[in-house]
Amino acid sequence: MADNLSDALKKLKLASADSTTDSVESCLDCLLKALAHNNADASEKIQEMGVLPLLPTLLAPQSSCTPKVANIIAEVAKNEFMRSPCVEAGLIPPLVQLLHSKDHEVLLQTGRALGNICYDSHSLQAQLINMGVIPTLVKLLGLHSDNTALTEMCLIAFGNLAELESSKEQFASTNIAEELVRLFQRQAEHEKKEMIFEVLAPLAENDVIKLQLVEAGLVECLLDVVVHTVDGVREEDVAQLKTASDLMVLLLLGDESMQRLFEGGKGSVFQRVLSWVPSHNHQLQLAGALAIANFARNDGNCIHMVESGIVQKLLELLDRHVDEGNVTVQHAALSALRNLAIPVVNKAKMLSAGVSDTVLKFLPSEMPPVQFKLLGTLRMLIDTQADAADQLGTNGKLVERLVEWCEAKDHAGVMGESNRLLSALIRHSKSKDVVKTVIQGAGVKHLVVMATSEHMIMQNEALVALGLIAGLDLVGAEKDFVGAGLVKVLHKLLSDEMSAPEVKYNSMVIICAVMGSEPLHKEVQGLAFIDVVSKLRSHENKTVSHQASLTEQRLTAQS
Repeated sequence: MADNLSDALKKLKLASADSTTDSVESCLDCLLKALAHNNADASEKIQEMGVLPLLPTLLAPQSSCTPKVANIIAEVAKNEFMRSPCVEAGLIPPLVQLLHSKDHEVLLQTGRALGNICYDSHSLQAQLINMGVIPTLVKLLGLHSDNTALTEMCLIAFGNLAELESSKEQFASTNIAEELVRLFQRQAEHEKKEMIFEVLAPLAENDVIKLQLVEAGLVECLLDVVVHTVDGVREEDVAQLKTASDLMVLLLLGDESMQRLFEGGKGSVFQRVLSWVPSHNHQLQLAGALAIANFARNDGNCIHMVESGIVQKLLELLDRHVDEGNVTVQHAALSALRNLAIPVVNKAKMLSAGVSDTVLKFLPSEMPPVQFKLLGTLRMLIDTQADAADQLGTNGKLVERLVEWCEAKDHAGVMGESNRLLSALIRHSKSKDVVKTVIQGAGVKHLVVMATSEHMIMQNEALVALGLIAGLDLVGAEKDFVGAGLVKVLHKLLSDEMSAPEVKYNSMVIICAVMGSEPLHKEVQGLAFIDVVSKLRSHENKTVSHQASLTEQRLTAQS
């Protein structure tokens, strides 16, 4: 075989120079045979004999050899060590040109060759995109959608190219959405549908393409898949149900596509997705809850959804998962409730529907994603709701858990949200009982640490809560204030030029409030606050300069 191959390669070099078609054809047949017998060895030999640079001239659109030459390139490029030599031999430009051919076999082998040369190479795939292969391939898919092999070739190419961010803009300027949806509607086999799904998922990450897919009717296809697979027990049914419902949720991540499907809450798609929430299927429950969370991205939608009774469905879903404990469903349902609780008009309605009671059932959860959403939901619910903040803030079990989570060093999100909820309970209730509960639960020191956060909003929330603690129960909090080094923290915040005006203002309010405590008063005197505060009298912010004057008077009077 090796001798035959060497002879064939020599002949090919001579024949290609004379371009006598018959002798070239027989040499090519010999090469294909050798590659089928031992691809790696034959490829190496082809490389050694310097045959690759001859191939571009043999890739003429009209030549009868072209499909065989493209097939040889496709076979050779299966070997990683042959891909760079193929590029260096200048094979990419003539192959790209061949994508305009009318011949099915030429198109198929060309697609294979380009796919294998550029396999796993983002830079080569980007080069193909720059050479305009995307519109060409989309056109091919439209023209040859009856040809299974060509359709698959296009889908594999789309799947690879769609991973690149730079491809999305080009795809968006073609009618890829219509072509893929049309193709999907005609498929009966699971494998084919999966192939199309694999292209749709990366493309649907682009907001322009999301809208194109919605307009092309993809949603109806997805809903159809759900209906046909929801009760299926075969592995492929389960897989298709997951892919279709995940893709549905992905389409709702785009603002325009989401609003188009919401249709003022009257949309049939919106109604269908809602019916997934009470489903017996975990995957559909998850997708339904995530879809609600995505629809709940603006106040108008949230208000409409709460009015239409969605909260009850979510609470029933959560109740089913207190014991069943599917973490992803818990997380999704809590996300939806958190988003729905953002508009002020929804808070009281959701509280009276019993949302906080249901959410509290998940306090024992050891899963950080669930803890994070639980905290966020409660924080949204009590914003401006004094009674609810009072009720939750005097719940010893809740405060105890919050203090525990304030120390969750491995989970910054949970730690931050616990601190923020602790502060919110005090700020929105302004209640002495809540302050007492937080002091008893050892929460004060965490609020002092929170005041040193790098996020201004968190610093400020902590300071307002600390000011209320000092105003409502200074005696009870005195020991914790001293232990946590509150006065030093305030000195640092006031001395730091980078501190926001609100931070400076609230720090001075606390200074005035703690002067009634002997040990804290001593600390204030020991740190020469008067110098720092007097400088702030000339602060450009009027509220800060006014508070600085008041604080200075207080410090002078009590020195």
